[in-house]
Amino acid sequence: MRAVQVTRTDGPSAISIEEVDEPTAEGPFGPQVLVEVHAVGISFPDLLLSKGDYQLKPELPFTLGVDFAGVVRSAPEGSGLSAGQRVAAVLGNGGASDVVGMGADSVFPLPESLSFEQGAAIPMNYLTAHFALAERGDLKQGETVLVHGAAGGVGTATIQVAKGYGARTIAVVSTDEKAEVARQAGADEVVLLDGFREAVKELTRGEGVDLVMDVVGGDLITDSLRSLGTQGRLLVVGFTAGAIPAVKVNRLLLNNVDVRGVGWGAYAMVRPGYMRQQWDELLPMMESGIIDPPIGRTYPIEEFGQALQDMEDRKTLGKSVVTLR
Repeated sequence: MRAVQVTRTDGPSAISIEEVDEPTAEGPFGPQVLVEVHAVGISFPDLLLSKGDYQLKPELPFTLGVDFAGVVRSAPEGSGLSAGQRVAAVLGNGGASDVVGMGADSVFPLPESLSFEQGAAIPMNYLTAHFALAERGDLKQGETVLVHGAAGGVGTATIQVAKGYGARTIAVVSTDEKAEVARQAGADEVVLLDGFREAVKELTRGEGVDLVMDVVGGDLITDSLRSLGTQGRLLVVGFTAGAIPAVKVNRLLLNNVDVRGVGWGAYAMVRPGYMRQQWDELLPMMESGIIDPPIGRTYPIEEFGQALQDMEDRKTLGKSVVTLR
């Protein structure tokens, strides 16, 4: 079968499509679910993995692919899954191949109302957003969430999950084109990155926001902290800008604000059943249409490397998806 592989950690241009053996129902760690993959979501960890810059460092060669969706070929008895069932799934890597074998904890039922492309856009981004807002952010109905990188995959997921919990959302974007993506995702307000602090102050009548979701990092953090209201929480999710900022802790005293780390994978993947609990909480939002992942560009499997390069060049809007079938 085909698999998108990293044979050397030289970035997107070095990715190749290789022929590898199909997995079997009896995996290295026991019985496993086999999924015929229809679509794979492009994720930031894929980009880092291709360069050898991710915290997980699989032995070469290895297959990329964190988020994917498809149809169950076979499933162990008692897994709650059955052959022919439409599913989405998430792994640390390995999903970008024609058939994937994995434990049932990583496989989730996909509502009929969502396409395979949308299914491949959901797992990591929306489970991260759920973990950030509900678990780490203690989001309450009626609170206001400021979302940086709001036109990207995690950003649009955060907007929709926050809306599902009854929060107000303010999206921060760098261009008018990205502003439209954030609006279509459901943002209540959209502001441009340049001058966002003043815009947020005006929109909140000087009170500030309750949560800041920051996937960007870099030099935004000072103005993000200043945008928080009393007992506000800044959620550190990632550093797509590249630079990891420092926080002067005296700023935390001024309004009794928090900076909280959001490491979804490190938390969820070592707690059996946790991701399925998250998925089940999000299912009503999927079925009602609140969760409606915006798909950016779709690529054939042969252009997986180009999809990652476009992400690195910050050309992506919404979630990029690679189609296999």
